[in-house]
Amino acid sequence: MLIVEDNALNIKLFCDLLAAHGHQPEAVTDSRLALEAARAFRPELVITDIQLPHVSGLELIRLLRADAELKTVPIMAVTAYAGQGDEERVRGAGAQAYVSKPISVARFAATVDELLAESGAGATKAAVMDPGSSPG
Repeated sequence: MLIVEDNALNIKLFCDLLAAHGHQPEAVTDSRLALEAARAFRPELVITDIQLPHVSGLELIRLLRADAELKTVPIMAVTAYAGQGDEERVRGAGAQAYVSKPISVARFAATVDELLAESGAGATKAAVMDPGSSPG
């Protein structure tokens, strides 16, 4: 999972939460490097702040959606400055989920799980964690 966030405390929180749920987070603090990082390791999910210096989260979402190899990667946008119409703009840019800060740990984890399940990545993780289980 790729986390694009310029705040060290938020990076630690997101990484700790994701790791506690069995994920392998990678953080990028400079949004100018995020697209290159995503191309390098093909994350199963991108979590990006919207208020970033250099390249905004909205612009990053558009860049990810325009990239042939990354256009289907689920994106969760996170922002501390939730204003009227923000969720529509974020979803219009191509993000599947929008979470406002301060985050609810339960909602954050549930949203990650939902996005992975919708993309099929959650099924892969479940199969790897419990290879002996039979389908439904």
